[in-house]
Amino acid sequence: MSRGRIAAAAAVVVGLVALLSAWLAPAPEAPAAGASAGGAPGPSLMAWPPPPGTARAAAATALPASGPGAPLSPLGEAERRAQRELWEARLERARATLDGYRTATQYPHESRPAAEHPDQLRPFDPIAEERSLRMPGGTATQGVKLLTTQERVFASGSESSLVTLALQDLQGRPLPLRVARAVIREVTPPGATASTAEFSPDVNDAGRAGDTRAGDGVLSVRMHPAAQGFGGFAGTVRLELQLEFRGQPGFLYFDLVYSPEVAAVWLPGVQEEASPAGIHFTVKALVRLPGRYVVSARIDDAQGEPVALALFNAEVGAGEQAFRLPVFGKLLRDSAPAMPLRVRDIEAFLLKPDTFPDRVMLPRRAGVQHTSGVHDIAGFSDAEWAGEEKTRYLTELGKDVAEAERQLQRLGP
Repeated sequence: MSRGRIAAAAAVVVGLVALLSAWLAPAPEAPAAGASAGGAPGPSLMAWPPPPGTARAAAATALPASGPGAPLSPLGEAERRAQRELWEARLERARATLDGYRTATQYPHESRPAAEHPDQLRPFDPIAEERSLRMPGGTATQGVKLLTTQERVFASGSESSLVTLALQDLQGRPLPLRVARAVIREVTPPGATASTAEFSPDVNDAGRAGDTRAGDGVLSVRMHPAAQGFGGFAGTVRLELQLEFRGQPGFLYFDLVYSPEVAAVWLPGVQEEASPAGIHFTVKALVRLPGRYVVSARIDDAQGEPVALALFNAEVGAGEQAFRLPVFGKLLRDSAPAMPLRVRDIEAFLLKPDTFPDRVMLPRRAGVQHTSGVHDIAGFSDAEWAGEEKTRYLTELGKDVAEAERQLQRLGP
């Protein structure tokens, strides 16, 4: 065979191989959903829905609108349905957030329903606990329970805190408890030296030093920092008790956060002013230390049912200052309390941020401090609270709802 024929035959074979390879090669795969043409990952459906408040930014990743009547491939239809489900969930969340915020802001921050703050309705009740009789790291003595109370955990100036303890069996019968050692000392950071001397308080069941009834099985001891050598100390003082019951030892401690400062002195009386907007109760004090004061009062109706928590939280200067404690008109309309109202248990402190102790307590104004006049509930406005902050939030939350609705309309049914 000539060289020309050999070359021609070889060319035919190469062409057939190339044709066969092209025919057998798989078709190129379409880019995965969410991948960009350049190979970089694009928006993924797994990232939906975007975080709250970003509905309008997330709309940029929605499917492009198809022309009227344009058929969708099975893959495109599945993506559209997935997008629609995600936007439906976003719309539901956006509406719930908007409705929840609107409901929560019917009343101003400083005048809230009492039901919202059940933990603040009895601020001056002693802290009562049931504990075990044990040493640190040890096992508890079986068949007994240790009942304790502490009058307060924050004190300022000449304030004190009464502590009681009683040992009982499981049926509530009193058991004899001996205090082997009692000491009050300051709590210092590790490695630091105490600036005050320890004090040994009188723990008794003899009807003295705060004990209300002699011989009832309830031991009492008073923590009184200003009178026990801690009058110049600001921080935590700790009462440590080593106990014993029929040869079984136990250890117990109570902490009191103390500030020697006197922030303000109350002036007598409570003033009252009623208008369609509600009732403002005003208490006054002679402020010695200017700063941010937080004041709260509990408002009950004539039957003693809690109605509202009235609050003051603002910066004040030195001198005579008035703290306004409002009860909002719509709150009165909605709760319809039996008149007259009663203002009780006024609690206040000077807030001292970025330091410890972080507050200086004012003396407690416990019990009913004022009884209001008898006001016609219908005379108060039922308008919701309005403010710049509320308007701004409602506007932004409304935009999220509108954006979700617009995207659903684009995606079709």
